[in-house]
Amino acid sequence: MATNLKLLLRLLCQPGAAMSAILDRGSLLFASLAVLCVSLLLQPGLPSAVSFSFYTPLLVLAVVYVPGALLLSALLARLGGLGTVFQRDYSPLLTCTAMAWSAANLPLVLASWTAPLSVFAVLAGLAYLYFAVLMFFAVRTVFGAETGIAVAIVCLSWVPLVAAAFVWGPLRFVFRLLASPFFLFYAIYYLGSEFTNLGAGLRSRQTFRRMLEAAAINPHDGEAQYQLGLIYQQRRQYTEAIRRFQAAVAIDPTETDAHFQLGRIAREQGRINDALAHLETVLRLDEKHSLSEIHRELAAVYLSLGRPEDARRELAIYEERRPYDPEGLYYYGQALEGLGDPAAAREMYARAVEAARTAPRYRRRVIARWSRLAQKQARKLTTS
Repeated sequence: MATNLKLLLRLLCQPGAAMSAILDRGSLLFASLAVLCVSLLLQPGLPSAVSFSFYTPLLVLAVVYVPGALLLSALLARLGGLGTVFQRDYSPLLTCTAMAWSAANLPLVLASWTAPLSVFAVLAGLAYLYFAVLMFFAVRTVFGAETGIAVAIVCLSWVPLVAAAFVWGPLRFVFRLLASPFFLFYAIYYLGSEFTNLGAGLRSRQTFRRMLEAAAINPHDGEAQYQLGLIYQQRRQYTEAIRRFQAAVAIDPTETDAHFQLGRIAREQGRINDALAHLETVLRLDEKHSLSEIHRELAAVYLSLGRPEDARRELAIYEERRPYDPEGLYYYGQALEGLGDPAAAREMYARAVEAARTAPRYRRRVIARWSRLAQKQARKLTTS
């Protein structure tokens, strides 16, 4: 209880780290009770025009908002089938969302008792704006979504709420039914296993994390450190991810996976020399690492360093092994352009566009960026 309360309050000052900790140690039961408690505390100070049943916010989050956010995430982030996403991510996202709603509305409790209605309305607007900020961190942490996609999901997540507002009469009747003790008794009695399964996604994540933490105590287990690093990298907590990957490398200097991820993170952060050192280590240890993607990543670093000939050499190897990767073909075009061969560069850009166009449907959104960049560069070469 104390741990979850600290996580709730931590959302007010460190939302990113708090969301990650909620996934690791948070409780769906505590998060639900927190929403109910904050709702109850808000009731006395609210004017009758905006009053609501204390259970309404929790049911709206659980039945409308979170399923809508899951649907948007499945569509925009290409996370897989909706059924799989719902089973895996419903309870983690509901836990984070409920904690976010409670934290955002907690300051409103005092305002609802003391502030004039006009001041309360302004504070309520700020509270729900902060709720949107917290949901950005929740979406990015739970799904590992890119910043732009996370923003889009949060911005569109109001759509299910607006849709619910149009059918609020019947929906309110359903909510009253769901909240009735009679229904809850029979639901728990007959559907207890189904309710238990709703929390399986969060429990499995937390169990896996605890097992890794236990394994990481072993000073000779670099794999556990590497797996923990992947978790933090997926949540975009790069400082902790780097620390874990570095621990894996310290245990085993030949740990190519950890070197590879350290190189990728360093390149994303603009630490090109660090990226070069890690990726060259991977190439020396295993020149076919990650389905030969080591050549593509190293070529991208060479391009950043202004070494197009070295990039071309690596990409020639990569293109021979992976001729239909739009990202590799785009980099190849960049290298050829840097070497003063615009005709060959245009050909590579055209191949990158074609590779993206003919890719399997589930991959098209992921690789569309390279198609757009290739088309842009090809137009520049054509008009110059």
